[in-house]
Amino acid sequence: MKTLIVIPARYASTRYPGKPLVALTGATGQARTLIERSWRAAMEVRGADRVVVATDDDRIRKVAEGFGAEVVMTSPACRNGTERCAEAHEALGGGYDIIVNLQGDAPLTPAWFVEDLVTGLAEDPSSEVATPVLRCDGRALNGFLEDRRAGRVGGTTAVFGAGRKALYFSKEVIPFTGTTYADGDETPVFHHVGVYAYRPAALAAYPGWQPGPLEMLEGLEQLRFLERERPVLCVEVQARGRQFWELNNPEDVPRIEAMLAAMGAP
Repeated sequence: MKTLIVIPARYASTRYPGKPLVALTGATGQARTLIERSWRAAMEVRGADRVVVATDDDRIRKVAEGFGAEVVMTSPACRNGTERCAEAHEALGGGYDIIVNLQGDAPLTPAWFVEDLVTGLAEDPSSEVATPVLRCDGRALNGFLEDRRAGRVGGTTAVFGAGRKALYFSKEVIPFTGTTYADGDETPVFHHVGVYAYRPAALAAYPGWQPGPLEMLEGLEQLRFLERERPVLCVEVQARGRQFWELNNPEDVPRIEAMLAAMGAP
């Protein structure tokens, strides 16, 4: 199956303007922009036929082309990364069996998360979209809860049924658990990893749907599929000792830099 990876990136982020061009220092002391680190993560994925950055901003385009990325310019009217991926796929002439949205704020995404995601969608013809979920250990869950107590939006959590079809995604920590977990404990909470794999028809249809009330309340683009009763497959992935976090807020920069240093990323 032909697979396209699109990295949507916009400068005018509501919570963190200019986020794709934020510099992150790695283990060697070298600073690279967030968009470059996300592109490098995408380039490590086996089986991808093409990787492009999709943006509406010339500043991002110039930086991305400077480090060797292929760039597709898209409209500033795109309301989220899924709409930007749909426009990029169309601009490239289509022809891909699976389109992956590797969001530009997730430079710590391991290649096997994406590889397992593509395999999961390819093997489940009943699903139109797939997304990875990672079981939280106590350390991750306690970090989520700390963020919420401080009024910050941290990671997104997911709940799904017996067939691994998504029931809901939320920026709140769900499901509720009153248990206190030590850092190494396994928990019943799943971190939603901000990567998506779409079949072309579902992706093409998405921009034509108006956002529903749940998407508007949560600010989560994947809820548009659920509100249209389109099946979203949750593919459980394994951390294999790797820490994972998205860059959501300025406060996340030192956290991500510490993780880059721990994994020896240059």
